[in-house]
Amino acid sequence: MEVSFWGESFKVNLIVGCIGGFLIAVLGSMFGFGGGPFMVPLLTVVLGLPMYLVVGSSLLAIFFNTVMGTVRHFQFGHFDLLLFVAMFPGAILAGFIGPMIAKKLSPLMVKRIAVVGLLILGIRLLF
Repeated sequence: MEVSFWGESFKVNLIVGCIGGFLIAVLGSMFGFGGGPFMVPLLTVVLGLPMYLVVGSSLLAIFFNTVMGTVRHFQFGHFDLLLFVAMFPGAILAGFIGPMIAKKLSPLMVKRIAVVGLLILGIRLLF
């Protein structure tokens, strides 16, 4: 399938994207990480899309998965309202500021920052 965005066209394997997105959504819902650490590499490395298109697209896809996962975890009793209220203002502010910072950086720098963050997270999860 060919995707056009801002006058540029990209060839995308829709089957790989759908299967990969589904698997990432299942894992994200199970473990609560939203899917971004895996969705972005799927879209950039596997499907070959540019970072400026991937960030917003992956956030929108993850949003719906996150809403559904949150509803299901709430139904199971795995939801702390006080923790949510404490985190919500910071999450809203970060969601507003993050794209403005990313827009000022080169796509390569955004990728490098993401890799460093994921490496730190991975090491912390191992120990």
